Amino acid sequence: MRAVNFFILVVLIGTSLFSQEKSVRPVSISAEPFYGSIFEHNPEIQHLITGHPTGFHISYNNKTFGEKEWERRYNYPDWGFSAAYHNSHNEYLGNAWGVYGHINWYFFNRHVMVGVGQGVAYITNPYDTRTNYYNNAYGSHIMSTTYAKGSFIWENLWKGLGVQAGATIYHYSNANVKAPNNSTNTLVFSVGANYLFDYETFPAYIEKEDPLSRTYAEPITLNLEVRSGFNENDVIGSGAKPFTILSLYADKRINYKSTFQTGVDVFFSTALKEYIRYRAVAYPEDGITGDEDYKRVGLFVGHEWRFNKVAMIAQLGYYVYWPVAFENRLYNRIGLKRYLWQDSLFASVSVKAHWAKAEAAEFGVGYRF
Repeated sequence: MRAVNFFILVVLIGTSLFSQEKSVRPVSISAEPFYGSIFEHNPEIQHLITGHPTGFHISYNNKTFGEKEWERRYNYPDWGFSAAYHNSHNEYLGNAWGVYGHINWYFFNRHVMVGVGQGVAYITNPYDTRTNYYNNAYGSHIMSTTYAKGSFIWENLWKGLGVQAGATIYHYSNANVKAPNNSTNTLVFSVGANYLFDYETFPAYIEKEDPLSRTYAEPITLNLEVRSGFNENDVIGSGAKPFTILSLYADKRINYKSTFQTGVDVFFSTALKEYIRYRAVAYPEDGITGDEDYKRVGLFVGHEWRFNKVAMIAQLGYYVYWPVAFENRLYNRIGLKRYLWQDSLFASVSVKAHWAKAEAAEFGVGYRF
């Protein structure tokens, strides 16, 4: 999972999205202690919800002011890096230390901020068959972590100092690289302070008459993508196995920000193949013989939210070929795509899940014809 999150940080804070040219780049920092509660999104983690998590969140933000077209189209967002400490107040869950790449958007005269961050976390007390078999939420020390936050913010109230208050949801999961992986979702509330460096010389926001968004529209285009990685089925100790996904889909870009997709996925999962064999031996009453086909075929629709050469992807699919009942027939995928050459060759990283339960972290490469 370290590789997954490293890739996410690279594409989110990539050279094509954020220029490396020497230019004025104001920065700010913020710090917020928090207090919250873990959601019971899965009854299997009920025994781990015994206290109210506490911790703190710190951020380093690069301020934009309209040098690039994407900055103007998205109302001059921030991008940067953040870190969080999460004390679960449960002896089995332990604590988490996370680092993130993030982006923040502003609304209502820049007094409302919405941000998302993706990174990697170190869990102090994951599942262990002998010493910590109660922790069925975290199967490994290294986990993927995501946060989404909303805040009321007032910057530069007095000599660069400001305040902010809001709510954040933190998600911890290893994307089923190692079982168990029931994951956690924590809602926290925070109040903190921020400081704007060089507040006296902060540049004016650049406003330009950019081309109409719809001028970026394109005809329907065919895409071929191959995704791969390793995952483990729900049987603890079965080991991570390789998988491959072939995707063929059409997309239609309608404006600067949005592209819609529809297509087909073909799944080849070695972990599912092992799971079928296990169920045939361990639970013969299920009627599984062990010879069932481990391949699956799904139809999906999706959307890309473009940031210059980077896109956030969201897809919803349904298995039309599902020989063995595993999880459920609906699946979803969320991730990032980075266009590498002329909006044709691209790379992606995503998490495929069945609602809130992740099945795999996927690395992909594809071509848009």
